[in-house]
Amino acid sequence: MSNYTAPSEDILFTLYELAGMSDIAHLPGYKETTSDIVEAIVDQISSLASEILAPLNQSGDQNGCSIVEGKVVAAEGFVDAYHAFTEAGWQSLSFDPERGGQGLPELIAITSNEIWQSANMAFALCPMLTEGSIVALEAHAIDSLKDLCLEKMISGEWTGTMNLTEPQAGSDLTAVKTRAVRKDDHYLITGQKIFITWGDHNLSENIIHLILARLPDAPPGIKGISLFLVPKYLINPDGTLAEQNDLYPVSIEHKLGIHASPTCVMSYGDQGGAVGYLVGEENNGIACMFTMMNHARLTVGVQGLSISERAYQQALSYAKERVQGTVTGQKDRVTIIHHADVRRMLMLMKAGTEAMRALCYVTAASLDYMKKEADASKQKYHDQRFALLTPVVKGWCTELSQELTSLGLQVHGGMGYIEETGAAQHYRDARITTIYEGTTGIQALDLVGRKIIQDNGRSMNSLFEDIKEVLQFIKGSNDEQLATIHKHLENGLADLQSATDWLLANYDKDIHIAGAVSFNFMMLMGTVCGGWQMARAAKIAAEKLATEVTENESFYKTKVITTTFYTEHVLTRSNSYLQAIKTGSDSIMNLDINNF
Repeated sequence: MSNYTAPSEDILFTLYELAGMSDIAHLPGYKETTSDIVEAIVDQISSLASEILAPLNQSGDQNGCSIVEGKVVAAEGFVDAYHAFTEAGWQSLSFDPERGGQGLPELIAITSNEIWQSANMAFALCPMLTEGSIVALEAHAIDSLKDLCLEKMISGEWTGTMNLTEPQAGSDLTAVKTRAVRKDDHYLITGQKIFITWGDHNLSENIIHLILARLPDAPPGIKGISLFLVPKYLINPDGTLAEQNDLYPVSIEHKLGIHASPTCVMSYGDQGGAVGYLVGEENNGIACMFTMMNHARLTVGVQGLSISERAYQQALSYAKERVQGTVTGQKDRVTIIHHADVRRMLMLMKAGTEAMRALCYVTAASLDYMKKEADASKQKYHDQRFALLTPVVKGWCTELSQELTSLGLQVHGGMGYIEETGAAQHYRDARITTIYEGTTGIQALDLVGRKIIQDNGRSMNSLFEDIKEVLQFIKGSNDEQLATIHKHLENGLADLQSATDWLLANYDKDIHIAGAVSFNFMMLMGTVCGGWQMARAAKIAAEKLATEVTENESFYKTKVITTTFYTEHVLTRSNSYLQAIKTGSDSIMNLDINNF
């Protein structure tokens, strides 16, 4: 199995040239985030990822976790890795310095997430969910709860989880049955939750569970759900730990992938009730939990990027080593990277991964403007842009990762199907990303329903104007590759505009339209947005090649070639998505359910 090396050159290029890291560094509170500091952070993160986390990826997959005496024991090496992670302060990157955080931009935290997830996705899920828990508590918890928990969570001494799903309540949270009963200054929680990522483990001193539950007098449905903080170990007023709360892991799921991440069935209140504390207001738990969910959706989109990058690196390494067959013009047998079809697959992986990175980082940059920008109009712009692109990042990146990790396995041929090479692990690990934190279908419906139809296309029109700006920059270029990029991006934008116009004109004519077209619409939008960012990158690279003599010349030439490939082989899919959208719902819904 190949090693992982963070693609630092492309990461830094994307941070500064596309996501605007230099501008973000001028926002209030970020002025010490100089380019030297960012480069040092990326270098240090990369070292820990490649030297400590990546070597545990395959062994963790093979050995998994176990329950010993009612508690989960992590895969071998994970406890030491987690201690190295927290001792270096990586959990605290973007959080409030007054609570022990480093106060760095959200964009840097997202960059670190990419690297951790590539190195060891199963491991990185634990700090990723802790991040989301911290964000939710910062936004909604009362000060006494924040004082009790946040500093320990920001340091990584304590971790966090998200408890939504129950056996009868998956995506439909109206069916949540976990109960909460008021008692003095707290609540007693009873019920069972399933699919709880890192629901129990021995990495940290305590685990802070955020749980959706229903009060006895709550209204029915989604409006009757509250959010509670339920610690694994009860916390004394001075912050020290007391006895274990009334909760335990019933079992660990046997999964297709991410074997080293314990996905737990959790039981609460078997001995009378687990002590919990209200987060936010009673019966407003969904709104509070969605603060965490939206953070998680962005980072799961990044997982699609991360696992694709890891699969690409391994496929590329194998293709350069594996000798098989001959090619015209060469007498001796060649490594398989010389074969055109293998090159096609590797280029799809490379181009797709770079497009995902660009879209993820540009979307994440809006978080910093939402958080720090003083200009209300700019803040509103980024708030709307983040809302619009988040379901695309989550849905498109994770769907594309299914294709790219599958290609990684295909490059290996028969050896890809053999577990010892590790190629199959990336394929298996990637499969969960389209499911958890809201399935692809849920992301697509959110995009079409809430972000386009309810908005009457206003945010989309703003996006169109930004894409047109890029087209204007490269219009009439004498460079043959930029001319090709312009042509295909122009066509892609026309397809996306046509799909948007069609949707707004037809959604109310058929109750099935939104659900029937949403997936193809999301894939169309992701494909075009990826092309938009790649076109920006190619234009910048071409300008640097024309004006600078630089040691990065090879990188910039490669960026232009990769973008040309993306626009010719990926962006051209836009028209097929458009044609599928315009067929509406008839062929999807017309077949009687008894004839399936």
